[in-house]
Amino acid sequence: MKLLLVTTLLATGVCAGSSANAQSWPTKPIKIIVNFAPGGAADQLARLIAPPLHEALGQPVLVENKGGAGGNLGADFVAKSPADGYTFLMASGGTVSINPYLYPKMPFDPAKDLVPVASVARVPFYLVVRTDSPVKDFKGLVADLKAHPGQRSFGSPGNGSSPHLAAEMMKSETGTFAVHVPYRGAAPALTDLLGGQINFLFDPGIALQHVKAGKLRMLAVGSPLRAPQVPDVPTLDELGLKGFDADAVFGLYAPAGTPQAVVDRVNTEVNRVLNTAATKDGIVAIGNVPLPLKPVEFGRKGAEDSKRFGKLIRDRGIQAD
Repeated sequence: MKLLLVTTLLATGVCAGSSANAQSWPTKPIKIIVNFAPGGAADQLARLIAPPLHEALGQPVLVENKGGAGGNLGADFVAKSPADGYTFLMASGGTVSINPYLYPKMPFDPAKDLVPVASVARVPFYLVVRTDSPVKDFKGLVADLKAHPGQRSFGSPGNGSSPHLAAEMMKSETGTFAVHVPYRGAAPALTDLLGGQINFLFDPGIALQHVKAGKLRMLAVGSPLRAPQVPDVPTLDELGLKGFDADAVFGLYAPAGTPQAVVDRVNTEVNRVLNTAATKDGIVAIGNVPLPLKPVEFGRKGAEDSKRFGKLIRDRGIQAD
């Protein structure tokens, strides 16, 4: 009986201490690690939500890029950071749902070492070519690829990245072949498309400004639904690739063991920020769609994507660099 009483008191004390720590959080700057190069979707989303989160939480919210190894370097840094609510990861869902299929020896276990905190945006992928390309539409792209097997190339933020998988899905369903050129982020891939080093790209939205400026031509959207930014551009599903869905969900993750009260607070604040006009407009402007979800919903989406993309990776024999 005494042992039970002592155990109960200790457990109560731990919970009380955890609650007290959560209530006093935050007392110092918070860091968001982006696991890809500056200029990509994850980087832009992190920098969009950082200022309003600073205002809401009363502490600076700093964004730091740690790209490399398909996002594993930055994710590993966060996974091994103290679970005190001061280090978060901004990443595509691919970090937890795709990378485990690509890397036989991960430096961390996404399922055990990271917890989903807050979804930020659904990221459609836009199929684009240069305006000086002879390809005028999706049908023309397929015809061109079939006429020149292995002579055309496309870029992506890296092997197994969501844009890479989008292109592999398209190739698989159209029976075409093009050379994959991996980069260390979406921005460098876009730069080379604009420069003529590659022929097409599934872009996460940062190319929209170049489409509007007349430098790029958009052929299709790799989503189940048309994108609100370009309502006149058809989806690949509409163009014959039935069920085509390459969307990714980007959001915040934290080291496992981060107090649940902190996770819930960040989720609440992020969802509130996503419902403000300024943030909504900012996310739409970079080609994304705001997607507020609860942590459990965010985690469930990652699990669903893991099954879907895992099959594609196995079927296509895709491997990490």
